[in-house]
Amino acid sequence: MKFFKPSTLSGLFIAGAMVAAIGTASADPIKVGIANFGEHPQLNAAIAGFKEAMAANGFTDGTDVVYSESHTNFDASLVPQMIAKLQAENPKLIYTVTTPVSQIAKKALAGSGIPIVFSAVTDPVAAKLVPSWDKGDDGMTGASDLQDIAAVLEFTHKFLPDTKRLAVPYNPGEANDVALLEKVQELAPAAGFTVVPVGIDNVNDILQRVTSVAGKADVIYTPASNLIQPAIAAVSAAARQIGIPIVNSDSSAVANGTVPASFSVDYGQVGRNAGKIAAEILKGKDPASIAPSAPSYADHAPLISKKASAAFGIEIPAEFNDCGCIVE
Repeated sequence: MKFFKPSTLSGLFIAGAMVAAIGTASADPIKVGIANFGEHPQLNAAIAGFKEAMAANGFTDGTDVVYSESHTNFDASLVPQMIAKLQAENPKLIYTVTTPVSQIAKKALAGSGIPIVFSAVTDPVAAKLVPSWDKGDDGMTGASDLQDIAAVLEFTHKFLPDTKRLAVPYNPGEANDVALLEKVQELAPAAGFTVVPVGIDNVNDILQRVTSVAGKADVIYTPASNLIQPAIAAVSAAARQIGIPIVNSDSSAVANGTVPASFSVDYGQVGRNAGKIAAEILKGKDPASIAPSAPSYADHAPLISKKASAAFGIEIPAEFNDCGCIVE
């Protein structure tokens, strides 16, 4: 039997303790911050999809990763405080949901070494989050919710064949909204539409601005706007006053009978796209080398409400009888 000197035993004990400590540290789950703008079905779905994709790519919630979630109830003035709070928790990555949150996070975390993955951003290039659709920026990339506008316009014509004038409520102060309006204006003529922009920068102006399109529009398309969507019930009420139907970018407003129809992006898929990107970054990939993703045509789906269609005086075209997309 070999005997060790006390000093040798002490050294072995210390070395063993260090190995144990390293093993424990490596087993600790990493921290990921989630900065959301506010509680909304689309945004919540984007977060759920993100976690789902993270788990599918080796980052199981509670075992490999722990999430710290926060939102500001759609108050942009509170976003810097939210980002600072998440940064103080020393996360390995921060997931930002919506354009305003992502823009503020990019400025606040510049030089911090914390990578950012965004989602629910319509045009990350116009929002200056990434330099192009072909690559990410230094420490930032993510998943867009950019809709296939040509497909939206095609669906609108099928659902409302006699419509020619398309009103688009949007927030002039939000890059997402402006970029989407420009895309609609670019594609509308080929689809047989003229566009009537309806600028709204305050929810208190919704009734006045929406009703102002009476006699000027045949249908209203409500985009994925952080101002418009949380107030979609008010937009719908104003549209009913003037008898102009709505095609929405969010299916949840159709499912609850608020608006007649939608042709929308699956925000769960947007979140899954972002989660896959986040997993790649956490495994060592440079965000700048990852191009931002956008939903494919297959990531869109129509939904039609019988109740809301009847309220707007719409007879659902027969071609939708077997679509499996009509709800009561």
